[in-house]
Amino acid sequence: MLIAIVLAVAVLASLPWWLPGRVVALRVRVFNRINGDEAIPVPGDLVSVDRFKEVYSHPAANGRSKGAALSDLFWYWLSPGPEMHQEHLEAGERYDAVARTTRALLAVPRGEVEELARRCAARALDGARGTVRLRDLMMPLWAEFSYELVFAEPCPREARDLIAGNANDVVAALKCTGLRHMERRDRLTRYLLGRLSRVRVPLPPDLTPREQAFYLQGTFFNTAVVQMSEAMAHLLMVLAQHPGVQDDARDADDRHLDHVIAETMRLYPLFGIAHRVTTGDIEVDGRTTIPAGSVLCFNYPEFHRAGFADPDRFDPGRFDPAESFKPAKELNHIPFGVAANRPCPAWRLAPIAMRAVTREVLRGHTLVTSAAHTRSLPNRGPCLLIPRGEPAPGRAALAWMRLRDRWEDVWRSLVQLVLGTYMVWDARRQRLCERHFAQCPVTHH
Repeated sequence: MLIAIVLAVAVLASLPWWLPGRVVALRVRVFNRINGDEAIPVPGDLVSVDRFKEVYSHPAANGRSKGAALSDLFWYWLSPGPEMHQEHLEAGERYDAVARTTRALLAVPRGEVEELARRCAARALDGARGTVRLRDLMMPLWAEFSYELVFAEPCPREARDLIAGNANDVVAALKCTGLRHMERRDRLTRYLLGRLSRVRVPLPPDLTPREQAFYLQGTFFNTAVVQMSEAMAHLLMVLAQHPGVQDDARDADDRHLDHVIAETMRLYPLFGIAHRVTTGDIEVDGRTTIPAGSVLCFNYPEFHRAGFADPDRFDPGRFDPAESFKPAKELNHIPFGVAANRPCPAWRLAPIAMRAVTREVLRGHTLVTSAAHTRSLPNRGPCLLIPRGEPAPGRAALAWMRLRDRWEDVWRSLVQLVLGTYMVWDARRQRLCERHFAQCPVTHH
């Protein structure tokens, strides 16, 4: 009896050290295998690391949603309305129209982007101190930023709360730490429907008002807010973990900050698995053919680790031409995708805005953390935000943060396992993507 109790206590005490990692690995396997035998992991047995970019860039690797069971899961998280989400639109006139609109909305002079990001950061940081969750701190900032980018006017508190609430709901579902609540999405959709005439560039005229609202919501108020909040949380966590890098970054030029951002996004890419559906055959090495209709699951973290010495070590020098043995364009590093296959439309704007926000944060604060930092960031980035000039926290405070984060991770992992399993099942039951294309067999989506 005593031995059984001792063993039970030992297993319980060890949970924080092994359970979270197992759950993350299980989720990756589920996403790879949800398509059954048709899913092809890249890199993998069929496509090596050396051929990753070649296959990713291939003209036939351009299917976005139709024909992939994994699409049902992503549509579930974003639904309804993902048929108007720029990332999920199939090639054609409709995609071209929304892509032109996105480029027009993002075509903002650098100085204006920097000033807008700085102002939004200053408001978000006003009064912020002590223990914060970096993703939560960043989300209202990027909600205001995206709103002003779209409407060219200050973001009302009501709009900021609607955008941030919906974006947080989306990312919590994506991380499987919470369920998707459609009423939050619907409230934002209704708000945007009443604001369509105020968008600072013309919206695609062939879209219905509801489709226009879905397009704005999906591209600017879901994806942009979530991705920028995640990217900044990762960047600030890295600075909090590396005091020397943080000190250097305070007075660094754009080039150095770009190296820090690039290395952060190498270690912590915003995408885990990106799936594409082949619309034609793809030849690999002249020997292997990937048939049309295959689902390619591109593994960003694995690709970003390949070809780097000591890949788990944070080293911005990898991207410094004076230190790197390879030009940056030859490195296994595609944080914004590849030019030949719909790169992130904000590839130019995002680093400019991130630099401005980083400078505003470091101008008035010191960042310290002892919490875990993983790519999926389910803990939302616990960090101590200390006004400049105030003393650093003692060892006891950091030990408590580390202990609390480890045990919270046990509960989060169990929640992720239960909710993730439910959402995969429910998404397959609803088959939102499959039903959409079945109802529109001849589609311009």
